[in-house]
Amino acid sequence: MTTTVPAQRTVLERFPAGHPRGSWPADEYAAAQRAQGTDARVVMDLTSDQFLVVTDTTAQ
Repeated sequence: MTTTVPAQRTVLERFPAGHPRGSWPADEYAAAQRAQGTDARVVMDLTSDQFLVVTDTTAQ
């Protein structure tokens, strides 16, 4: 039986979901992070009603 270690997410930045431009600021920030070599993506946190820009880091 093999065991996998789940990935940990690191939140790089938070953006309010009620922003007039929606997720665009989060998408732009994530794109800038990717341009600098960080594998960033946008996820929605329903509990806090925010768009989060996250990167996956392996747990050690």
